[in-house]
Amino acid sequence: MGMDVIALDPVPYPIDTLPLRGAPDAIALEDKRGALDFAALEAAVGGLAHWLSRLGLAPGERVATWLPKTRTACLMPLAAPRVGLVHVPINPILKRAQVAHILADSGARLLVTQAARTAALEHGDVPPACRLATEDELEATDALPPSRADTDALAAILYTSGSTGRPKGVMLSHANLWLGAISVAHYLKIKYEDRVLAVLPLSFDYGQNQLLSTWAAGARVVPLDYLTARDVVKAVERFGATTLAGVPPLWVQLLEAEWPADTAAKLRRLTNSGGALTPRLVRGLRERFPGADLYPMYGLTEAFRSTYLDPALVDAQPDSIGRAIPFAEVMVVRPDGSRAAPGEAGELVHAGPLVAKGYWQDAERTAQRFRPAPLFATSKGMAVWSGDTVVEGADGLLRFVGRDDEMIKSAGNRISPTEIEDAVLSGGETAEAAAFGVPDERLGQAILVVARGDGSREHDLRDRLRRELPSFMQPTRYDWRETLPRNANGKLDRTALKAELA
Repeated sequence: MGMDVIALDPVPYPIDTLPLRGAPDAIALEDKRGALDFAALEAAVGGLAHWLSRLGLAPGERVATWLPKTRTACLMPLAAPRVGLVHVPINPILKRAQVAHILADSGARLLVTQAARTAALEHGDVPPACRLATEDELEATDALPPSRADTDALAAILYTSGSTGRPKGVMLSHANLWLGAISVAHYLKIKYEDRVLAVLPLSFDYGQNQLLSTWAAGARVVPLDYLTARDVVKAVERFGATTLAGVPPLWVQLLEAEWPADTAAKLRRLTNSGGALTPRLVRGLRERFPGADLYPMYGLTEAFRSTYLDPALVDAQPDSIGRAIPFAEVMVVRPDGSRAAPGEAGELVHAGPLVAKGYWQDAERTAQRFRPAPLFATSKGMAVWSGDTVVEGADGLLRFVGRDDEMIKSAGNRISPTEIEDAVLSGGETAEAAAFGVPDERLGQAILVVARGDGSREHDLRDRLRRELPSFMQPTRYDWRETLPRNANGKLDRTALKAELA
């Protein structure tokens, strides 16, 4: 019953009913263990849910997973909510101290992991009330049918990567997850014959949605843990992948890899979030994958996703983050709460049913980020005030300016680090860079650029920027490095760099 484009259904259902959306004999999941059709996927989710039901956990208690992209990791986002439990996925690359923090903060009553990972944990890392289980202990003797859960009930807690401090848990309901899956499946036009190569962490909202939106469309997902860009190239060839999602650092690596022309031609759809694509990256992706539609997107875990740019507009508007996705109301708001005029910078505010339920057991930070929607908003209730500055053009397209707390204040000017980074990267002297304001007695803040490379082309870079940027936007200093740090979701870790510079 797979459709060319999934119907846009505004009515949320329990998230664990998603496996029922595909044709029973269509392949839903393909991994190292083989393939599962939708009927087998439903049976596997029901079996895992039955195993969980025998543990004596009360509704609403938390089940954590610390796994690579195993079959259990793929099924648990549906199996735990089916039993009335709340899934807490932990990024597999996190270390024991970070895992211990998430287990303690979430109050997890069960951690499902692997034997090798349990060996890395130390005494006290797993709270006394938290049971430890390895994948090989999971054995189902029956299957639970799909739930009839209240769609406003809590289904998952996703911990942010900690880019602004200790990771905080974002609470997501069945409705949040369901409507996010339907929205993405719709605007990406995922078809039942598509094969989505899932390379992003399943603990990342963007990564987990690859599973859910693919299954909502009745299509096939191929989870992949990779070490190098070459692993991704091989997987696209092996599995005939048509869809690939990434973050900017991954695209940089993939463009540096060798792609046989017939392998690159298999990809029909590329999606980006977790950081803006530079015009240079857009050009590179369009040249390398000429047959693929490119979807730049903007989002944040607290509101799942806010905007996407129609592929037809990418070449003409490479610096835009597009318009609101289905089910989202996105506004540009002045400091006084009124709507910003076209061309006027303001804070991006996201309202509607994709807005999360707040931060887990953190009323103070919830009150800072989740506040009533502006009076002029169509969607009432709580909205996410992103802290990001954007501008809406006369064409209705949004453009990202920067985060208020990252703006560089130099000689009386407010300068977007994103604008500096785009300029630095546009000439090809370096493939990765991050701009920061550093204390300066004369300017207040001077512009420092941390860039990947040996610095041999710094003269060329400085010469070009003198022609392209005004004097107050010229970087004062460059810090050249062999590699730049990444956070747990593969994004450039600006917080780590900023801490080093401080």
